[in-house]
Amino acid sequence: MPEPSAESPMTLRFASFLLLAAAGSLGAQAPVSFSRADTLRGSNGPGRSWWDATFYDLHVRVMPADSTIRGHNAIRYRVLRPASEMQLDLQAPLVMDSVVQDGVRLRVRAEGHAHFVTLRAPQRAGAEKSVTAYYHGKPVAARNPPWDGGLIWKRDSLGQPFIATANQGIGASIWWPNKDFGADEPDSQRVAITVPDPMVNVSNGRLRSTRSNGDGTTTWEWFVTNPINNYGISINAATYAHWSEAYAGERGLLTLDFYPLAIHEDTARVHWQQVRPMMACFERWFGPYPWYEDGFKLVETPHLGMEHQSAVAYGNGFKNGYRGRDQSGTGHGMQWDFITIHESAHEWFANNITAKDNADMWVHESFANYAEGLYTECQQGKEAGAAYVIGTRRGIRNDKPIIPARGVQAQGSGDMYPKGGNMLHTIRQIVGNDEQWRGILRGLGKTFWHQTVTGQQVRDYISKEAGADLEPIFRQYLETTMIPTLVLEQRGNQVAYKWTNVVPGFALTLPIGVTQGTVDRLAEVRPTTEWQLLDGSAASLTVDPDYYVNVERPKTP
Repeated sequence: MPEPSAESPMTLRFASFLLLAAAGSLGAQAPVSFSRADTLRGSNGPGRSWWDATFYDLHVRVMPADSTIRGHNAIRYRVLRPASEMQLDLQAPLVMDSVVQDGVRLRVRAEGHAHFVTLRAPQRAGAEKSVTAYYHGKPVAARNPPWDGGLIWKRDSLGQPFIATANQGIGASIWWPNKDFGADEPDSQRVAITVPDPMVNVSNGRLRSTRSNGDGTTTWEWFVTNPINNYGISINAATYAHWSEAYAGERGLLTLDFYPLAIHEDTARVHWQQVRPMMACFERWFGPYPWYEDGFKLVETPHLGMEHQSAVAYGNGFKNGYRGRDQSGTGHGMQWDFITIHESAHEWFANNITAKDNADMWVHESFANYAEGLYTECQQGKEAGAAYVIGTRRGIRNDKPIIPARGVQAQGSGDMYPKGGNMLHTIRQIVGNDEQWRGILRGLGKTFWHQTVTGQQVRDYISKEAGADLEPIFRQYLETTMIPTLVLEQRGNQVAYKWTNVVPGFALTLPIGVTQGTVDRLAEVRPTTEWQLLDGSAASLTVDPDYYVNVERPKTP
């Protein structure tokens, strides 16, 4: 997902530069209460835990004339243990018309968005079964996509329908029935979307067929060969132009397909030339693109953007930067298109490696944010990449921890973007070897290939491969609002220094610049929460800005 804008509900207000500002504190967080609906949405409850979704066969008819849809989803699943009740999710005002198994219509009990289906046939462990859910209605229209989610019903500059879905956070069940739980991905999926002529629909995977229905509509059938998170499934319907290219990547030839509005084709053909160097950069740092079988598509949408798997949504107006602005304030971010780069990075982190729980959304967004700096490095050099990452600190609020409550679809701080990216940049410095660091990033993709994960798995892997206990680092930046603060005092010809605002066990070796008399030198210190002494001047001491820490200097009289 793109970083929240100033006008979004998840506002990131780009306030003052926080590198040397006063450190934040844990503070008193207002108690948060969660409802049974939150638990039904965010947990692997009894209606979900006994079955594993293996294939979704989704068919939807989109009717822009009255902003309604109707369709069905045939759900294949594997029985993990016997049960008699299945939870399916579909959000109001959409209506679940019926659920059928083996030709028998089943009883459905609705509790909010959760629909509990009473199964009549035996559900024996190891059995492969299916149910089909039929539905219709007028889905929630997104007010400020992609952050609030729903269907987007717009028109292009020629007055032609311009339709898309965006539902991360709010859930895919905002427009189709499924097991709306991030830890369970189907192994593959068919997406058959019917739209009025002459609209084109672009969804995920490969286009298998188009079928004229003889009623002024066409069905566009797409097939996803790989596992896919449900929020990554998308409808994109408009009057599109299309061209295809081949890219020689790490796993062979990768097809690159581009779908701008027809009226923007000439502009898009020039602007989207950024995709090739981006793919080269990300394959170098993160390993092979994860979806060679399904290809890579960039699709123009009526909203800013979203990481829809193998069909990245794009709405940045063919401008460099983020809506024409540089998130870092350095100028480096104006050399590339933020949405193209950020959303495509999610193919590795969010789509290939997917968080089981929304509380670990930092696994998606922190790495995608960090990828922006890596792409800057690939194009403009290492110093420029570092400057970009450091510059994004101006967007950090330290309003609440990045990791919220689990099992309730809670939303952590938007700091998961710039603060999470700066945490990773800091860990790169701790590792101290760029090839080792690149091996860690590539190793994440290989180790967790096409998997759903916990954030702890990612933390443990990085610590293991770095050969260091990084858990206090992760706790510091992900679970608190405190920024490590190096406190300095001048004591004669020596500098006294120690950490404040750190979690127990926090350890970091800092390269610093020290002036002693008229001589400047480099030194490494390993502060603790106890005072230590160093020869030199506190006023002139400098800390390597690649480390995301604050410095508190002696007050001048």
